Amino acid sequence: MIAPLPDLLIEPIVRAALAEDLGRAGDLTAQACIDADARLEATFGARQAGVVSGLACPRLAILALDPSARFEALSQDGDLVAPGAVLAKVSANARALLSAERTALNLMGRLSGVATLTRAYVDAVAGTSARIVDTRKTTPGLRALEKYAVRCGGGVNHRFGLDDAILIKDNHVAACGGVGEAVRRARAAAGHLTKVEVEVDSLVQLAEALEAGPDVIMLDNFALEDLRRAVAVTAGRVQLEASGGVNLATVRAIAETGVQVISVGALTHSAPVLDIGLDAA
Repeated sequence: MIAPLPDLLIEPIVRAALAEDLGRAGDLTAQACIDADARLEATFGARQAGVVSGLACPRLAILALDPSARFEALSQDGDLVAPGAVLAKVSANARALLSAERTALNLMGRLSGVATLTRAYVDAVAGTSARIVDTRKTTPGLRALEKYAVRCGGGVNHRFGLDDAILIKDNHVAACGGVGEAVRRARAAAGHLTKVEVEVDSLVQLAEALEAGPDVIMLDNFALEDLRRAVAVTAGRVQLEASGGVNLATVRAIAETGVQVISVGALTHSAPVLDIGLDAA
């Protein structure tokens, strides 16, 4: 079971999305067409197969506009569901429910899409030693939710931000004069719990990096044969992460080279939204 995100973290994101949609005057359509005290029962349903993520978002969106609403989850984050599956039932003030509908569906559809794409990658490397991880290529303001969705799909989170690990990229290397020098400076500055990763783009840079002793080496856009050579050269001395040029057609072959980690930006920057609908009962 996936450890859920606390409401305290999700609620500000949901409220900001509601405020964006409600604007200055609220839902003009609901106010014009629906009696103020009318109630509505409805279901959230999957219209295509996928992995559920973000069930807290519709619950919090609806409760923000109708604290007396009743929301019953019939699935849980991480579940693989078929088309037509009922994910949740809700009973609420009709105006509130319909005003919250788009925010609820936008967030849950987005997160379920991330989880679904992640599951496809995880399934593609099943049986190998490689783990699928995400990147910082996330939607601004939604990183915590999107990285949670990756976990719902069976993936693993890379660093959350700039402040929880050292990752030396090509421009850092250029700015300080070389791979080895960059790693040595990072090692000198890092706390005892801070990992150091460095990106390399050739086997020559790999050798230089190994001498400096990072915790992880990212192999950027390596050909398959070079990935296999890197695995052989390092012989388990350092964790290897393959990155660049990764898609569902290539990920299995990359995993079979023996790298331990494969980072995939597409998990969050290119995941299609999972089609989820709200239908009145």
